[in-house]
Amino acid sequence: MLMLRKFFLLFSLLAACAFAQSRVYELRTYTCYAGKLEALKANFRDHNIELLKRHGIDSIGYWVPEDPELAKNTLIYVVVHPSRAAAEKNWAEFRKDPEFIKVAAESAKANGDIVQKVDSLFLDPADFSPLK
Repeated sequence: MLMLRKFFLLFSLLAACAFAQSRVYELRTYTCYAGKLEALKANFRDHNIELLKRHGIDSIGYWVPEDPELAKNTLIYVVVHPSRAAAEKNWAEFRKDPEFIKVAAESAKANGDIVQKVDSLFLDPADFSPLK
């Protein structure tokens, strides 16, 4: 019985390592129209982070640049997906989510167009990265 427990523990650890190594990170940069950054931040703070999580998109962090000009209209964040294929599936499902559609429509009605441009870059951790 003890041997079986040890085998199960080892198997679980190996599976977790394999899963962690297949993850893909995504760096997203949103450029907002003038004066719209606070509305975008409110959407993420109040709705989108939780909606992303429901669709398998885990948030790592959110940043506003220190550069004064970029700080006026830029939100940068990193999310993680189980794989690149999962990322495509997760984003497609997120965009079709009725709650996201409702929140986006309400935001557009209240704020007009917010996001001017979205840049997305998929990343694999370097072999020496603490994030793998």
